[in-house]
Formats: sequence, structure tokens, C-alpha cells
Amino acid sequence: MDMVTGSFLFFLGIFVLIGISSALSRKETTEDYLLAGRNVPPWLAALSAVATNNSGFMFIGQIAYTYRVGIESIWMMIGWIVGDFIAWKLVHPRVRIHSEEVDVATVPALMGSTQNGSRRFVVVLAGLMTFVLLGVYAAAQLKAGSAALQTLFGWHPSTGAIIGAIIVVLYCFSGGIRASIWTDAAQSFVMILSMITLLIAASFVVGSPVEVWMNLKSQDPRLVEWFPRNLEFGFAMYLIGMTFGGFGAIGQPHILARFMAIRSVDEIHQARFTYFLWFIPFFLASIAVGLYARALMPDLLNIPLTQGMTETQATELAMPEMARRLLPDILIGLTLAGLFAATMSTADSQILVCSGSITQDITPRWKDSYFASKIATLAVTGLALGVALFAGQGVFSLVLIAWSALGAGLGPALVLRLFHVKISSLTMILMMTAGVASVIGWNISGYDDDIFKLFPGMLASFLMWPIGSFFESMVLPLFGRSSGEQEEFNNGETLDS
Repeated sequence: MDMVTGSFLFFLGIFVLIGISSALSRKETTEDYLLAGRNVPPWLAALSAVATNNSGFMFIGQIAYTYRVGIESIWMMIGWIVGDFIAWKLVHPRVRIHSEEVDVATVPALMGSTQNGSRRFVVVLAGLMTFVLLGVYAAAQLKAGSAALQTLFGWHPSTGAIIGAIIVVLYCFSGGIRASIWTDAAQSFVMILSMITLLIAASFVVGSPVEVWMNLKSQDPRLVEWFPRNLEFGFAMYLIGMTFGGFGAIGQPHILARFMAIRSVDEIHQARFTYFLWFIPFFLASIAVGLYARALMPDLLNIPLTQGMTETQATELAMPEMARRLLPDILIGLTLAGLFAATMSTADSQILVCSGSITQDITPRWKDSYFASKIATLAVTGLALGVALFAGQGVFSLVLIAWSALGAGLGPALVLRLFHVKISSLTMILMMTAGVASVIGWNISGYDDDIFKLFPGMLASFLMWPIGSFFESMVLPLFGRSSGEQEEFNNGETLDS
């Protein structure tokens, strides 16, 4: 066994042991499995949220995106951080308060909760959206980890995905979301250390930022242009779209679960400070690594011609390939073990939320069954693995599609619910379906490079609020729908049995 393989397995084993050791603190209840008993310290919740939000996306997707487009990717960072900060201020504290008030463990259950019971149509639809879209998101994490092992060892992509799925099951069965949170926190330090190490190593080879700038300019002047070219709707709309991308955190059940699990709503401001103290430098570092990778390895663009990959898939090898070329063996193992383990703990939290959607939302008769939660976890892991093995798109594309569809499908309706806006089940269902449909339609339209798909998705969802209300108050009565029947549908009284 060579040094790279040995160090990779050693450090990966440490991360896995951290997750498994969470079993020492577990209680065999569904609330502990899904929310860690609502007793997570703020610093731990913050590091877990930022790591689960950014592992495969930053390590693989964002670096590859910067490699392809150059310095203009800075606007994604600016918009994303502003939108994320707004979500922290307006939504996350309310998620913690209201989820405990109505005693629910999932976002769909929170969306469907009322004073008169649960709106089952809303809960089931939101649960199905969570199951499908977050399952795709988890598959993207398995693909990200697989890409690292493919580059490091030359393994077939399916090998890394299968190993990742096994680790996910170990995490889930050991401590549920607590295992994910513990490993997230440990990996957050390795993630940012890996970025800094790569930047230092690259600077010795490529040179200073000025030399990187000149290198990129000689390759393609567009790589050093601050603003994207030929935007169909102008730069302002482009930046607004990116800001909505960050605000899309309001519809991500695996992230919101961290705020449901935090010890107290009074500690969310502490968690917010820790989150952005880590997030901003890491985002900047990922952009810098992407720029250095392009300067150091322009040959990655030739891979699609020789290995049958798309350009996106080839550039997603930038970070692990950069580590392989620049770092000593032991640091290669540490860096890629951290990347692989981070993507697995993110997939773990997403799969846990998916399994919670099955047992808590779609089939609530299993709500209190710890055993059923584990069976659901196995089923969801199998689904995510299947998508990872057979999906043709790259990590970046899969993540952004799933993120946007969840943000537009769940986010607007959840916001109205958290702000106590009176809204019927029918209107919520219209909002959710319009949001997801608009994201998919915008992605197909080809305008996604001009305005990020989450903006039109959220806009369509929010527009369905007054349209749905008008339809109920003015149109339904014309067809003889009584107010009593409508109220019964809204409260879901006939659907809770």
C-alpha cells in the first residue's frame, strides 16, 4: 500500500469513527434520530450547517465553475452570501420557534401544521418533493466523492459511490443526524485547511495573484473580466438571481433541520456569526483555488476529447487533480479523505431528511417507529446510489437543480406559514407546484446563465399566492363549492385519519 492510499484510509477512518462514536450519545427515539433531541450547541449547529451546505458543491462544483468562467464567479459568492444572510435573519429563528411549538421534526410537517391539525395534502406533497429532490441532491454528493476517488486511484466512478453509500448507512445507523453534525464539524476544519494548503502549494508553482491574472489573460481574456458578457436581462437581474440563490436556503430541509435541532432560538445569532466567519473565507478560497487550477492545469479542457466526458465533468476533477499534482502524499490523503468524508456526511443528512419525510410525512403511521426510520434510510440510500450511478449530469448541475427546486417549491409557502399569513391548502399546493415547474422550465429554456433559475421559480411561487386566493374566493363559489367544504380541505380534517 502506497503512502497516498494509506493516509487516505487513515484519515477517512478517523472521520468515520467520529460519526460512529455519536452512538454513545444517542437515544433510540425518532426525535433523537432526526433532530438530535433539539440540544445541539450553536457553534456545532453552525459548523454543521456550513459544511453540509458547501462540501461537494464547493470542493467540486464551485471550483470547477470558476475554472470555466474565471473571476466573474465572484458575483455568485456575493449574491449567495447576501441571500443566505437574509434567510438567517428572517426565517431560521422562526423555524426553531414554530417547529418546537407544534412539535414536528420535518419541514413538510411544519408547513402543514395548523391550530386544527395537519393539512395532509400539503404535508404529503411537500414530503414527496423533499424525498425526490433531496434524494437527487444526495446523489450529487455521492458523485462528488466518487470523482475524488476516480482521480486519486483511477477507480471506476461507481466504486466511490458505492463506498460512499456504505459510509452513509454507517453514519445514519450509528447516531442519526447527530453523527452527521459531529462529522460535519470535524470536516469543516479540514475543508478550509485543505483550501489554504492548496493555495499555498499552487502559489509556489504559479506565482503571485498578479502572475495568475496574467496567465489567465493569456489563455482567454474573458477569464479576467469582472462582469459576465451578453447577459440577456442585464447585470442587475443576474445579481438578483444569484441573491435569490442564496435565499434558497429557506427551502432546504437538510439545512433547516440544523436550526430545528439547535439548543435554543436565543443562540441562533451566535450560530450565525460562526457560520459566516467560516463561510465567507471558504467561498473566497474556493474561487481562488479555481483560478489557480485554471492557471496551473489548462489541459483539463482536453480531457473531454480523450475520455468521453463533458467539459463540466472534466473540470470537476480540478480540485482532486490539483492536490495530486502539488501536495506530498500524506497531504493528498488528508485532503481527499476530508473531501470524500465531507460529501458523505452531507449525503447522510440529506438521506436522513428524506427518510424522515417517508416516516413522518408521507406515511405517518410509522412516525414513532425507530426501526421504520432505519428501513426508510436504507431505501433512500439505495435510490440516491442509483441516481449517482446513472445520472449523466455533473455535480454542479445536479446540486443547483435540486437546490433551486427545493427553494422555490418549499421556501415561499414556508415563509408565509412562519409569518402567520392566512393561506389555504389549495393555494399552498399551487405555490409549490408552480415553483418547481418554473425552475425546471427556466432550466430548459436556456436562460439560466442570464438569471439564476431560483429567482423565476420563487417569483412564480409567490405570484400563485394572490392568484390562488382569488381563485378560491371568486371562482370556486361559482361552481357551488361551499365555504364549509373549503375549510374542511384547508384544515385537512378528513385526511388525518
